[in-house]
Amino acid sequence: MKKLLLLAMVMCGLGAWFATQASKQTIPNLSTSYIFDNPRGLAPFALRDQYGNKFDNQDLQDKWSLFFIGFTSCPDICPTTLNKLSAAYPQLQQIAPNLQVVFVSADPKRDTQAKMLDYINFFNKDFKAVTADHAQLFPFSRDLGFTYAMVGDDANYQVDHSASYVLVSPKGEKFAVFKTQQQPGKAPQIINAQLISDFERIVRFQQG
Repeated sequence: MKKLLLLAMVMCGLGAWFATQASKQTIPNLSTSYIFDNPRGLAPFALRDQYGNKFDNQDLQDKWSLFFIGFTSCPDICPTTLNKLSAAYPQLQQIAPNLQVVFVSADPKRDTQAKMLDYINFFNKDFKAVTADHAQLFPFSRDLGFTYAMVGDDANYQVDHSASYVLVSPKGEKFAVFKTQQQPGKAPQIINAQLISDFERIVRFQQG
């Protein structure tokens, strides 16, 4: 009886080990991104979008949300990013029709609702633009893994900010991050072909 019990325990242990290995083997090979080991929900937040509507945790449910941070006066990274994302958007939507692209403004003082609306509509009217005062914005951006800081004291100050994208799953969990890569003779960027390929693999992985 003891031998049978011991054998059963060993078999259960082996089964759990094989299940773990199988799970590890299903993690996709990604080019410009990585999936978090333990996806977790975002802390409660409340922002406003380009129409003045509240944007909070409920707006993440049942949607893939691709976030990036910046400011409308950004001279280079933000317009380049928005142009690239707008070009990739049709293919990203074919993979996940419930995708929303969300531009987080780290400059609430200058980025009014009207300014955000004009700015985001110039690139893609389907995209969202959100912001809040720094008391709300800083913990939200930090929760996503973004950083930002004001540079300069006059009215023409700049905002240093992250250039990565963060992907939140339809469960409202921070699921993956897309990182920039150095290109010879160019500023670090996320290549659209790699973004689209990785996004497809991530969605399939999340869906099991």
